[in-house]
Amino acid sequence: MDTSQLHANLIEKEVIPELKFAHEDVITDKMEKVKRLHDLKWAAILGNGYHGKVNILFQTEDGDVKRVETTIWAFDQDFVTLKSGTSIPLRCILSIEHI
Repeated sequence: MDTSQLHANLIEKEVIPELKFAHEDVITDKMEKVKRLHDLKWAAILGNGYHGKVNILFQTEDGDVKRVETTIWAFDQDFVTLKSGTSIPLRCILSIEHI
């Protein structure tokens, strides 16, 4: 586990719809954005093909960093859809890591 995850509050995916998210991307570096998309593609394949879970580290509007353990079903240029049908704005995701 990445050490940054140790400081993130673990939450259940059912809580995500109650959260507020900023309108700006939490990642500003172009290469880090490319890595995030690469990791999302990998996680979606893992989730759909093997029902594998990942840790998603994301930031809320107030700057709080949260972590959710879940399966990614799909994503597009704006949102990531989790197994439960819940969505997280792509711009709020800091990292995606295999559990």
